[in-house]
Amino acid sequence: MNVNLDLIPGFLAGHGRLLDRRRYDLLTGAGDAAGALAALEGYRNADGGYGWGLEPDLRSPESQPGAALHAFEVFEEAGAVTSPHAAALCDWLETVTLPDGGLPFSLPLTVPTATAPWWAGGDHATSSLQITAITAAAAHRVGAHDPAVAAHPWLERATRYCLDAIQAMEEPPHAYVLLFAVRFLDALYDTHPRAADLLKRLGAVIPGDGRVPVEGGTENETLRPLDFAPFPGRPVRDLFEPSVIAADLVRLAGEQQDDGGWTVDYARISPAGSLEWRGAATVSAVRILRANGLA
Repeated sequence: MNVNLDLIPGFLAGHGRLLDRRRYDLLTGAGDAAGALAALEGYRNADGGYGWGLEPDLRSPESQPGAALHAFEVFEEAGAVTSPHAAALCDWLETVTLPDGGLPFSLPLTVPTATAPWWAGGDHATSSLQITAITAAAAHRVGAHDPAVAAHPWLERATRYCLDAIQAMEEPPHAYVLLFAVRFLDALYDTHPRAADLLKRLGAVIPGDGRVPVEGGTENETLRPLDFAPFPGRPVRDLFEPSVIAADLVRLAGEQQDDGGWTVDYARISPAGSLEWRGAATVSAVRILRANGLA
């Protein structure tokens, strides 16, 4: 498998957000955490949350739960260079958390133009396991090096909500709910006694080849083994045979395009979002391949 790293800086210069260019430089050692955190700052609102298209398919400026996930991803990548804005984001999430401890899928939009219909039509009054689980998972990873996030009462409430909601599942969930619940349990595995049994239970729902079609998605939209288990050394990897992971790494490396970047198989909503997803997908692909010793 051949990945051409030389093409990626030029690809990101032409297609990527400043944020993803800074994230890529941080990943490869050409930049630092301060640069990535500074780029993230442009998406931050005065209330402590994030908007402004940080989630590329949600273009509205106000703070949204869907954008919080991506902010936590950058805080995680910054590692030991902690930012007080990570705990401030938890403060904001606490203000929009519903009484049962879950987050709504989305909040009302001030600018609905160019935003995906699933965000624009999200239920504001009902907790979403999908968005709560993946946001809490990212926050737990940040909490590994940021005590203020690890001890935040919002994270405790969200964690309890997710564990109870996963425990109550009686039918296989939608593909993205399954994915985000699995990643939540993997993030929690080392610190919470309920995570191991629940991860084993959800793992039984994933086919042996790790491919889970996305109902209601595009014609070819399918979750893959590396979506569930991108990094070695994590418990979620034990859900898959090594040969399945190896084959998916070959697949991921082979999806680099001639221009140096990667693309996505889900719906393109806006011209800006389409470009931005490619930049984000490229950073993600290289991060996964590097972690697996392949880039």
